[in-house]
Amino acid sequence: MAGYYPEGKLMNTVENLSSLQSLAALTEAYYEGKILEARAIVCDSSHNLTVDLGVMKGIIPREEGAIGIREGTVRDIAVISRVNRPVCFVITDFGKTEDGRPVAFLSRRLAQERCWREYITSLVPGDIIDAKITHLDSFGAFADIGCGIVSLLPIDAISVSRIDHPKERLSVGLEIKAIIKSIENGRISLSHKELLGTWEENAARFAVGETVAGIIRSVEDYGAFVELAPNLAGLAEMKEHLRPGQQASVYIKNIIPKRMKIKLIIIDTFEDEYHPAVPEYFYTGHHIDRFRYSPECSDKVIETVFSTADSLQKCI
Repeated sequence: MAGYYPEGKLMNTVENLSSLQSLAALTEAYYEGKILEARAIVCDSSHNLTVDLGVMKGIIPREEGAIGIREGTVRDIAVISRVNRPVCFVITDFGKTEDGRPVAFLSRRLAQERCWREYITSLVPGDIIDAKITHLDSFGAFADIGCGIVSLLPIDAISVSRIDHPKERLSVGLEIKAIIKSIENGRISLSHKELLGTWEENAARFAVGETVAGIIRSVEDYGAFVELAPNLAGLAEMKEHLRPGQQASVYIKNIIPKRMKIKLIIIDTFEDEYHPAVPEYFYTGHHIDRFRYSPECSDKVIETVFSTADSLQKCI
């Protein structure tokens, strides 16, 4: 990965901490052009960030806060929202404040441009990367894929089991694995569900006759769909007073791989605050070309093909 990670990953590494321990170490990092990380502590009225470097303060001028700020293609919230969070940067100069104290001038934009040039431009659809959730919206989750560069993970790509909002599966700050789904005009779209296992891999964890935990995801005239795992749901017989979001205990009546069906009986339901679990991944490689969710014995084929025909266009 050439050392480019979502912001916060370098913060407490030995190398990063060593570079922040003295003026001499910061000066060395300046001459070597190192990408460092520290916590932003203030954003002033002009949207310049102050960064705590330990031995001195650092200043990231507004236009150096992110790719696109100076061009007006990125809103200032990209800078404001970094307060009390780690930021990556390179040191561009040293100087003094009006009262004579030393200060370092920093650029997050230059760190992001280097990340884009040396890492992101090498990515192709199907590559599996580290990402960190930065924001949740009704249509998907935004994730930092390196040095604060954010990509979209659409809601329908988070898991096979459908959800109403990404907060049901993810939380801000959560570190995940993601797949490069598509690359178009410099925009990267991510996927996640292919890492959560096939129907067979998930169904193998359950057996007929067991009573297990589930979440009611939708209620139809003919029954209720109950999520047993992020990539596995079964159909339960109808019962009164069911609603999406309820926790449930369900009896597994039958498992039919050929039809990709799990028949359930709802034993009980209850209301409880749900907290997303850390994703469990079935695939841990670095690239995937094709993912088939459906069993080979099934007449229905559900698969994802990651095309490398798209090319990543430089946008800086």
